Amino acid sequence: MMDNARIHPILKEIAAIFATGGKKAYLVGGAVRDTIRGKKAEDWDLATDATPQEVMKLFRRVVPTGIKHGTVTILYKGHSLETTTFRTESDYTDGRRPDSVSYAATIEEDLSRRDFTMNAIALELPTGRVVDPFGGAADIRKRIIRCVGNPAERFSEDGLRPLRAARFAAQLEFDLDPATREAIPESLGKTALVAMERVRDELDKTLRSEIPSRGFLVMEQTGLLNLLLPELARCRGVEQKGNHRFDVLDHLLVACDKTPNDRPAVRLAALFHDIGKPVVESYDESGVRTFHRHEAESARIAERIMLRLRYPTAAVKAVGHLVANHMFHYEDTWTDAAVRRFLVRVGTDRLEDVYALRRADTWATFGAEPPRDALLPLMRRVDSVLAAGRALSLKDLAVNGEDLARLGIAKGPRMGAILNELLETVLDDPAMNEREKLLVVAGRLNAR
Repeated sequence: MMDNARIHPILKEIAAIFATGGKKAYLVGGAVRDTIRGKKAEDWDLATDATPQEVMKLFRRVVPTGIKHGTVTILYKGHSLETTTFRTESDYTDGRRPDSVSYAATIEEDLSRRDFTMNAIALELPTGRVVDPFGGAADIRKRIIRCVGNPAERFSEDGLRPLRAARFAAQLEFDLDPATREAIPESLGKTALVAMERVRDELDKTLRSEIPSRGFLVMEQTGLLNLLLPELARCRGVEQKGNHRFDVLDHLLVACDKTPNDRPAVRLAALFHDIGKPVVESYDESGVRTFHRHEAESARIAERIMLRLRYPTAAVKAVGHLVANHMFHYEDTWTDAAVRRFLVRVGTDRLEDVYALRRADTWATFGAEPPRDALLPLMRRVDSVLAAGRALSLKDLAVNGEDLARLGIAKGPRMGAILNELLETVLDDPAMNEREKLLVVAGRLNAR
């Protein structure tokens, strides 16, 4: 057991300022957990016996970020420290926020209201003395996520806590204590009340983990997945043909694990890229299971899920686009025109994302890392076409809408259709991208 922890000089300075007002301060939350794990603490959260008003008198720059719940943010020498007065809480009628907050007298009383033992540890400032009334440090060493006190009570207080448990399982690579795991199914009614934005934030944190599948498997085993992402849960047991090693759900989870965790659109696309397979599942005349056009259905479902979770429109479109375009089968027989059409369909700005998604998809198909040069032939062809500087979009054409208007073509759907036909012409034969040649083609198209 660690008796004292090393305290950053900035935190010692802040503690000294609290002391001038006769107040105590403790480091709490993730920073303490990381310190005990031997990791660098990135964010500092404080608990104090000073009221928000007293904190604002002690420090020059304080933002009242959650003063209703006893929280302010101290801005000090380039650091932002969320600071909360010791508190206890009443019932959680909405399953997320306490109906009322009362200030507590001691740090021990404050820690007793927290979710998991690993988060119910404090470091006294400036001494670094460890306050650990619930054995959180031991649970951290054992890599266990365990509720403070009665798990059913903790989850009934805050419907987001079960999802936090799943997220921590992925983020920290910890296991859930059996009693904590068993209490989650009983609390799903409270979790159903949580705002979708909060659910989304926890999912995003899970997706940023090294192995997000750990969190999603906890969600599946406890009923959270069926509650929050039923489309994903439905993929369990949907077997696949050919070289596929996994059913659809495990395939999606492995693909998600094998994408870069700093590219959220790719991670989400990997998680959803085959999610439409249960919907389109069919059998051909030979009794072989098929998933015809599953990528289009998967894109629709992915966008629907993300809209439900209140993702920004740009993120929804980016993920839907990747999912819709993850199926391609390059062969050396592709013509340059076929490569150009691939580029138009995928978009030059999404090439690296598509490559990453395809690599993860292949990994999840065979259950083994694909050769590093597997996509190299396609990438070389793409680079060659891009180097040639050919037209790949309407803006690259040698004519525009004004040119077509002078031919008597009315602006609107017909003009748009003719412009797209001209682009197809140029994709087939880049030499056609000259103004006079395209105007002749446009005139013929308009005369039809």
